[in-house]
Amino acid sequence: MTDDVKTHDTRALEALLFVSDEPLTSSVIAQALDLDRQTADRLCDRLANGLEERGSGLVLRNVAGGWRLFTHPDSQASVERFILSSRQARLTKASLETLAIVAYKQPVTRHQVSSIRGVDSDGVLRALTDRGLIEEAGRDEGPGRPLLYGTTPQFLERLGLPSLAALPSLAPLLSAGAGDLDDAADLAVRGEEGDDEHTGAERPAEPGDG
Repeated sequence: MTDDVKTHDTRALEALLFVSDEPLTSSVIAQALDLDRQTADRLCDRLANGLEERGSGLVLRNVAGGWRLFTHPDSQASVERFILSSRQARLTKASLETLAIVAYKQPVTRHQVSSIRGVDSDGVLRALTDRGLIEEAGRDEGPGRPLLYGTTPQFLERLGLPSLAALPSLAPLLSAGAGDLDDAADLAVRGEEGDDEHTGAERPAEPGDG
């Protein structure tokens, strides 16, 4: 592969990632650029390294099963000020609590969430579903077969996590005697706390975003 082709492919890849509103899998990238999957992955690695080497305000990460551009962690303060000055609404304390419970205990029923929080959570679950952060994940086998809830790929995407296994461990909180749901929520949804789209290092670069 010549340098000209490499430059062309990298430029095309960066353009694809910029216009995409979701992570792009290696197979999708390979098909779009007429490459094999291994070459597509190497191209993504090359672009990620190139962004870092030239001091770009963007980073390329493999999250939720695909590749996506995010703002660089060093730009967090500037991005956060911009986001918090916009009209986008923050997630409420109730939303953070509920999202943390679903993230760590999924699949979980509405009744289980409400029991843990000590308050009815129907409205919060609906709001999180509307935001695309949680979704129905089947039905429980118990009486009445209630709906089960789990997090969505968009949840992983917005937190910049490759999988649920990468969620912060609750063990340090529990061993310290600080099992408060607010602390769990802060760990589980750091990227969501600033606003509906998330702030700082975990905010994806999207055309027309904001």
